[in-house]
Amino acid sequence: MDPINIADYEELAAKLVEPGAWDYYQGGSDDEVTLRANRTAFDRLRLRPRVMVDPTECAAATTVLGTQVSFPVLAAPVAYHGMAHPDAECATAEGVGRAGTVLVASINSNRTMEEIAAVDAGPRWLQLYLSADLDVRTSLIRRAEDAGYGALVLTVDRPRFGNRERDRRNGFRLPPHLRAANFGDATRDLAALAVATWADLDWLISSTALPVLVKGVLTGEDAAMAVEHGVAGVMVSNHGGRQLDGSLAGIEALPEVVAAVAGRCEVYCDGGVRRGTDVLKALALGARAVLVGRPTIWGLAVAGADGVAHVLDLLRTELLLAMALSGRTSVAEVDRSLVTRVSEVFRDDI
Repeated sequence: MDPINIADYEELAAKLVEPGAWDYYQGGSDDEVTLRANRTAFDRLRLRPRVMVDPTECAAATTVLGTQVSFPVLAAPVAYHGMAHPDAECATAEGVGRAGTVLVASINSNRTMEEIAAVDAGPRWLQLYLSADLDVRTSLIRRAEDAGYGALVLTVDRPRFGNRERDRRNGFRLPPHLRAANFGDATRDLAALAVATWADLDWLISSTALPVLVKGVLTGEDAAMAVEHGVAGVMVSNHGGRQLDGSLAGIEALPEVVAAVAGRCEVYCDGGVRRGTDVLKALALGARAVLVGRPTIWGLAVAGADGVAHVLDLLRTELLLAMALSGRTSVAEVDRSLVTRVSEVFRDDI
């Protein structure tokens, strides 16, 4: 079939990716309550469209950290794209560039950060963990700067791996033909298992001229602390439901984080975005932009760079339609008045 939405790409990709790799990409932790909540939380939000607005000039372009993007959707960091396509992160970078937005490349990639940057397909940020080895962390930062990455995204919600039972049952390991490319012959554990503290965040901000964002925040308290420590952005995220099961969905935590940040830095949100209406709801709740991870992998698996570009183009087309039907002709016009929760619609006094 010719895919016409994100769900179509998921169905096609499931037939192409090796089952153990598919579970790695798709799985969550424990009973996968949070994994499912990332999707169902959007269903509890309803849109309040305004009418009699001419949508002829409707446009979704915006900026993220001052960088122009064609629409407010970024490609989230996902490890090991080589299990989905032989061209791995290089194909992803090409597709994201064609879509006119930002790739947030995972430090745990099958192509080096330099190889990804060499695609020269558009702006890119680098996601990383802070290794306990000072030489390793310093080297990664210098390499990112030299390769032209525009920001560093520190993931802070993985002091330990979540209980990913799909991976345990499958005995998941990287296929022998793939490697964690950024670490050469060293184990990826140098980076992947480090604990990030507020002191580590201070060290990172003081060690680079690049803007630093933190990814994995779900509370207003932590968001406010991050701003006080000098971050350029906060990414509301539960790691795709792969860490603490039962935690808030990103879209549920977003209003609290936006309120705590109070405009002092940009706020992003990921988790469960599958439709343009999902993007619109997140923008209405205060997100500067959203990130999509699994959909990018599905597009990559189905058609390489073309699939990645098409997945993102589908989201942009759906977002523009949702904006037009909601009476909003620009991202700047999307505000909190556009959304309500089901519980607010069906009040007890009705």
